[in-house]
Amino acid sequence: MTNRPRLRDLGIILGRHAPGPLNAITDVSGVWVGHSTVIEGDRIRTGATAILPHGGNLFQNKAPAALAVLNGFGKLVGATQIQELGEIEAPILLTNTLATGRAIEASLNWTLSQPDNERVTSVNAVVGETNDSRLNDIRAGRPTVEEITAALTAATTGPVPEGAVGAGTGTVAFGLKGGIGTSSRVVEGWTIGVLVQSNFGGLLKIDGRAVASDPKHDRDGSIMIVIATDAPLSDRNLRRLAERAFGGLARTGAALSNGSGDYALAFSTAEALRRTPERRAALTAWLELSNDAMSPLFEATIEATEEAIIHSLLAAATTTGWNTAEARAATIPALSVPLPFLQS
Repeated sequence: MTNRPRLRDLGIILGRHAPGPLNAITDVSGVWVGHSTVIEGDRIRTGATAILPHGGNLFQNKAPAALAVLNGFGKLVGATQIQELGEIEAPILLTNTLATGRAIEASLNWTLSQPDNERVTSVNAVVGETNDSRLNDIRAGRPTVEEITAALTAATTGPVPEGAVGAGTGTVAFGLKGGIGTSSRVVEGWTIGVLVQSNFGGLLKIDGRAVASDPKHDRDGSIMIVIATDAPLSDRNLRRLAERAFGGLARTGAALSNGSGDYALAFSTAEALRRTPERRAALTAWLELSNDAMSPLFEATIEATEEAIIHSLLAAATTTGWNTAEARAATIPALSVPLPFLQS
């Protein structure tokens, strides 16, 4: 985490919808985020990030959710149950590719230890990943189960640290140091919040202008995009919302290559839509936004995703790691220029 400026500090406004007060996924009331950053010696640059739709017992109060996949070269644990039932019942964990198994264990331990879960015998853990092996010795078994659990215990509301933290500690995007980024939008009385783990290739654009053009950075990589909203959306419309996040990804100049894993997971925090034991056992009338109300939310998701990705670059510090590899921080020249050129 650094104190580097965000886009709006530089006078650059992406899109037409206003952000929430924090310009972060935690502007969506009830959302908690925690990081565990693991840096050790000159080989370990990794970590985990946890996103909780609410601070209660998620297994007993499941949140409606949906998944969209643009290119499936990656792993998202729990995907089939999300697609089948349209809900999540465990925290969303992000980490590195070879840590997904340990993240499952951390999620299970966390969920089974919650009060009222003493008789639970099956949990659908939700884990996303990107490969941080350019800067991190990914075969070293880090983060451990305990280090991933630390992201869950650190989760809180409020400002979200960005850049080379948590699951973004060792990631690289556009040949620059990538990481965790977040942004939000308020539209039609509802809030959309986005958090990304950026680790992909392409030719970087900001606000439609090319600011990097080295073709060697137009390479494979992945991104995990998590979208939260307080709008009462069915899992069907959450899927449609998640699909629009890829519009924001494309705006940044992402390569969307064969070897890229591009995933977007959306959930609603609307209490009226939570799948509680009482509601699951009875006929329930769900109150939800109509299809005709979705277009402004789609646009807000595109804008917030684009800005979250740029924030992940702006906040990240230069990192040297495994195999003497180095990912340089995005450099920001004097603000007298109309657009900051980010140089690799």
